[in-house]
Amino acid sequence: MTTAPLRVALYSHDAKGLGHLRRNLALAHHLARALPGLTGRNVTGLVITGLAPGQEHRLPDGFDWLVLPGVKKAKGVYLPQRLRITREDLGLVRSALLSGVLTTFTPDLLIIDRHPYGVHQELREPLARLRQASPRARVVLGLREVLDTPVTVQREWEELGEADTLRRLIDEVWVYGDDSVHDLSATGEAPTALEERMRYTGYLAHGRDAAEATHGSEASEALAGNAEAAGTFILTTAGGGSDGVNLLRTAAAARVPDGYRHVVVTGPQLDAALFHQVAQTAGPRTIVRRSWPGMSHHIQQAAAVISMGGYNTVSEILASDTPALLVPRETPRLEQLIRATALKHAGA
Repeated sequence: MTTAPLRVALYSHDAKGLGHLRRNLALAHHLARALPGLTGRNVTGLVITGLAPGQEHRLPDGFDWLVLPGVKKAKGVYLPQRLRITREDLGLVRSALLSGVLTTFTPDLLIIDRHPYGVHQELREPLARLRQASPRARVVLGLREVLDTPVTVQREWEELGEADTLRRLIDEVWVYGDDSVHDLSATGEAPTALEERMRYTGYLAHGRDAAEATHGSEASEALAGNAEAAGTFILTTAGGGSDGVNLLRTAAAARVPDGYRHVVVTGPQLDAALFHQVAQTAGPRTIVRRSWPGMSHHIQQAAAVISMGGYNTVSEILASDTPALLVPRETPRLEQLIRATALKHAGA
């Protein structure tokens, strides 16, 4: 391949949880594998995130990270995660970084996860400048298959401002799900201004294995020294772990059926003191880990899975034959409960 490589950028604002980053990373791996065969060109790209990626996050060849200064959400407002500057100055810094990279890297394809203008519309001006610098750039808004209650979601769409501007800046909307399970248009969650540009991709399962670190991916490593066979284990996971402590404590304290081990993976974002609490409640056949590289592989190996109802873990479960119990959260959004209910109605 002698022509210039396709340039891809994937943006997520990333305040709480790992969902946005994990979706974009899975997409990056799938695009890196699929696009050369479809276009005859190699692929290079940037994964733009507000989280410092951990060792468990692997990039495709030819990709690199752009890590923005972090944000945290408090009472509905995004504040600096670490920098001792005002919210307004943080927005200016992040927007300037985004504008600089988009107008110099000039991606052929830009994929934005969930929020078309990012945090406090930090992407709005950079998108307009990208349109001027590279009119042929394709800009895609990627959405989970479930967003929230229609009233909440439509208020968020209205807060974006003029529909004409949104249509000028966003070319397509990819919905990462199956409309026979949950249809954003039927439920009233779809962005009205972009509804005719929506297409359903199916659940994002491809690319997850490549996006995960392989060290420690064998079940035997987590269960080393135990008498039971490595494959005979029950897995509990709370995704990133920032909001799963109630499930984790309950699961860790549960009696484990004879002949099984129980691996509880709290997620890297669980507070250290809370991790200690979870570990203290664990019985003799339960192992509590902060992370376990190769999670999609472990889900396939497990005898059963207990998890919250977040998009990424549910997608990994759906890509396996492993029976699962979903315990969806109900705050601050009803997304997980809606997802679990939709899957129940679909017979999953």
